[in-house]
Amino acid sequence: MNKAQEKKEIFENLPVPKALAMMAVPTVISQLINLIYNMVDAFFIGRTGNSYMVAATSLTLTLVMMVTALSNLFGVGGGSLVARLMGASQEEECKKVSAFSVYGAAVTALAYSLLNGVFLRPILFFLGASNETIAYASQYTQLVIVVGSVFSMLSMTAAHLLRNAGYSSQAGMGLSLGGLLNMGLDPLFMFVLLPKGHEVVGAALATLLSNAVSCGYLLFTLKKAGAKAPLSLRLSDARKVKKSSLKQLFSVGVPSAILTGLFDLANVCVNMLASSHSDLVLAGMGIVMKVERIPTAINLGICQGAMPIIAYNYSSGNRERMRNTVNTARLWGLIISGIAIVLFQLFAGSVTKLFMSTRSGDAEKALLTIEYATLFLRIRCTASPMQFINYHTSYCMQAMGKGKATMLHAIVRELVFYIPCQFIMNAIWGETGLAFALPVGELCGAVFALWLLRRNMKQTNY
Repeated sequence: MNKAQEKKEIFENLPVPKALAMMAVPTVISQLINLIYNMVDAFFIGRTGNSYMVAATSLTLTLVMMVTALSNLFGVGGGSLVARLMGASQEEECKKVSAFSVYGAAVTALAYSLLNGVFLRPILFFLGASNETIAYASQYTQLVIVVGSVFSMLSMTAAHLLRNAGYSSQAGMGLSLGGLLNMGLDPLFMFVLLPKGHEVVGAALATLLSNAVSCGYLLFTLKKAGAKAPLSLRLSDARKVKKSSLKQLFSVGVPSAILTGLFDLANVCVNMLASSHSDLVLAGMGIVMKVERIPTAINLGICQGAMPIIAYNYSSGNRERMRNTVNTARLWGLIISGIAIVLFQLFAGSVTKLFMSTRSGDAEKALLTIEYATLFLRIRCTASPMQFINYHTSYCMQAMGKGKATMLHAIVRELVFYIPCQFIMNAIWGETGLAFALPVGELCGAVFALWLLRRNMKQTNY
């Protein structure tokens, strides 16, 4: 059996739990390693005991998430279309779509870098930077975003394309490579090569170099896979993509980008409201927003692993296999979310202490930051099952090509429920209310998401 037949076997005939495991496990691993290397920056910066450095890097998470949003435009949009075209046996158009996605991501990344380079300080002050954090935030953003956006965006786009063509292991390997490299480079740059006081610059340099290596590996792998799979990096293929394919790509890619962008906007609001209390509240919330992404990363891996199988069988008309994949992925995600709640309730204090040293810097401020982070984590972790339902539903609708439904869900989830909850609950109960806004907003969004998915599946006889 050749490679193409093996990929087809996964999509069409392999038992759903086994097929989902083959697609999801490498993705989960890469998501976790990718998360860990983002958390490594926070961990090592926390070793300084400098709450302002921690707060500054928390601010930059918003700009990093926007890179993810823009990469979804071409990665999720192009990747899901590749899976559907494979299910419809349109392999030549697959190549054109994949090539267009890569070049579209590159141009978008360059534009995003330029925008941040020109308006860096106003953007950071808008996101909640103070006079104490602006210098650190600028240092990190200049390297990771202004210089490194193109590497990050191309890496994520290439990984999506590989995964949706059945190369989940290779996609996971590429993203994991960058994560593992960053874990080794962070302490080297922060505490060995650069002088004390330049820890943020060291963390940013480590992340930049790691993303560049990951990008190179994934693009090389994508080109190599093109010999056996309907993938391409040729500019000539990108120019020949059909208008109907572009419409389908953007009909899914734009809502996916908006979904992540609105999630990013919600985080902007969290940062602004947290910083209005104090930089220490912001630092505590920043720690939690990294830690709580552990179950989210696992669940996103499950969703991304399921997406190609759902898209392929939706396109080929295998209703039973599609429904089984949807239900199996949902069950796995809810189990992971339940475990996460129990563990975070038990070990919230121990986990948050990992990200803030009390032995260096201002110990009193560090202890207060840990106290805030522990409280926020115990509250916000309860949102994990509802967050999974929201992500799972969104990926299912994207796999089906339901761009309008995906966009409606994103808008209602963030603009109607979560963001208004932030401002209302913050005004009434302060920073504690701000933390409680997440589970309340996600619960409302999850109820709406389930109704929306059920309606769309009925409309298409699924």
